[in-house]
Amino acid sequence: MKLVRYGRPGSEKPGLIDADGVLRDLSTVVPDLGPEQLAPKVMARLAKLKPAKLARVRGRPRLGPPVKGTRNFVGIGLNYRDHAAEQGLPIPSEPIMFMKSATCIVGPNDDVMLPRGSTKGDWEAELGIVIGTRTRHVSRKDALAQVAGYLVVNDVSERSFQFERGGQWDKGKMSDTFGPIGPWLVTTDELPNPQRLDVWLDLNGEPMQRGSTRSMIFGCAELVSYVSRFMTLWPGDIITTGTPPGVGMGKKPPHYLKAGDVMTLGISGLGQQTRRVGAFRR
Repeated sequence: MKLVRYGRPGSEKPGLIDADGVLRDLSTVVPDLGPEQLAPKVMARLAKLKPAKLARVRGRPRLGPPVKGTRNFVGIGLNYRDHAAEQGLPIPSEPIMFMKSATCIVGPNDDVMLPRGSTKGDWEAELGIVIGTRTRHVSRKDALAQVAGYLVVNDVSERSFQFERGGQWDKGKMSDTFGPIGPWLVTTDELPNPQRLDVWLDLNGEPMQRGSTRSMIFGCAELVSYVSRFMTLWPGDIITTGTPPGVGMGKKPPHYLKAGDVMTLGISGLGQQTRRVGAFRR
């Protein structure tokens, strides 16, 4: 299934995209798409629906974040061999974890706003894992059974905050609008193997990132298992799994975001995002 939330910010309704790409209303079946609806029993019930019997949504409403109620938004750094190489950094021996604030989450086509003091805004197209059941100390073998689905993430970053202001990476990752997700949540029955997906991003129509989840150092199952050793993962939590090469910081010379830029990115089978870059008043 391709599950979505559509409508104005704060007033989104649940929906699904049928096999013909038509948006159908799910609000008569579930009240929203949050932690309770991601439970395996609810997902199984939704999978049995006949989309043609659901009301067709007219027009082209805004798509919001396809998941509501995320508690933890966990990032993984340097998880592609070719990305580590472009940064001139060694291959990590264990996953590098950082946190993004849940308040940075926005819809797939909402504007990204550069924060006050931003000088090195950057892009990172990534595969996101959405947790479906409470998870703690899960084995690698059982890890993917805890997953509700997958989605596209743009791990927008401010590199000057991340690397030049001391402390952890988090401060360069948490700004408002720095976590666009969607357009939809693709459930695991439709995407059984997340390690064979193409990832791409264009800036103003120019190719920037081209990669594949085959190049991950630590795969999705290993990441869910690893993160669950250090924290409890709750339904609706997101793990964003790292980015392939082609980020602005890795360009020679570096190339950073400015107001008016347009980022378009996507992952095979998971749809695409298009967003304009703006800037908060300094």
